[in-house]
Amino acid sequence: MTVQAQPPVTDREDIAKRLLRSSAKASYNPLVEIDWDAPVDKDKYAIHPERISLYGTYLWDQLTEEQRKELSRQEIASVASIGIWFETILMQMLVRHAYDRDPTSNHVKYAYTEIADECRHSIMFAKMIEKLDAPFYNLDRTAQFLGRIFKAISNGPLTFSGALFVEEILDQLQREIMVDESLEPLTRAVSRIHVVEEARHMRYAREELARDWQDRNPLVKGYSRLMLGLVVYYSATRLINPQVYAKVGLDPREARRVARRNSQWTDTKTWAARKVVSTLNKSGMISGPGKFFWRRAGLLGRRGAAA
Repeated sequence: MTVQAQPPVTDREDIAKRLLRSSAKASYNPLVEIDWDAPVDKDKYAIHPERISLYGTYLWDQLTEEQRKELSRQEIASVASIGIWFETILMQMLVRHAYDRDPTSNHVKYAYTEIADECRHSIMFAKMIEKLDAPFYNLDRTAQFLGRIFKAISNGPLTFSGALFVEEILDQLQREIMVDESLEPLTRAVSRIHVVEEARHMRYAREELARDWQDRNPLVKGYSRLMLGLVVYYSATRLINPQVYAKVGLDPREARRVARRNSQWTDTKTWAARKVVSTLNKSGMISGPGKFFWRRAGLLGRRGAAA
């Protein structure tokens, strides 16, 4: 694989200073910015129908319009649940990243700022799940166990590449939601806040990943590629908890099987991951055994090649 030359990385302190300034100007408290007393509009979809995991399948054809809209709300709640899971992991990794660094530096100050943002985001997602009349869709024991390991052994490249992956997936879905007035107002409001603040987080992660990755030896790079592939697989294949299907009267096992084979759903995941795949592929992070997990997760397109 040919790895493209990367542009020069900007000064760490200068970037952090800019991000801190931006945070001071445009940060939100979702507890007061969002009208949590407003009823959920059940006549509207929470996400574009084409982004729902069963769209275009025979099970989709069996659902009424009311059931389809309910499924959209449950799937958004499932994505929010995995968002909380990963943001909790990310907060712990950022604390470890800042632990032995100078707290008076702009770089560490911004790490603390991002941790505070992620705390608010997790609360926001949790309140949205409640308002959508959905349960917290917890992950299975295997994913929970691997998450505990990952946050304990993660190095710099894994911390920031993992953050980029999860945040980019959410960002693409939410950018589409927040501008469409035909969709449910609560999910649009949550999406708008998350997109604005995550733009800074992703800039921070991209810069730090590029800075850190170039100095790592081949052994660490090989380990990081493999571990990232596992993180990607377990995150992408669990975006939709099978129990969401039970909420609309479908058999969870059958619906999960149909969703996995649904080319429309695979295309949606490929579309949502396209930017982060491009970024990480150019850096050389999608290769070797780890690339197998990217392909198995359905994130490299139907031909399975990272472009």
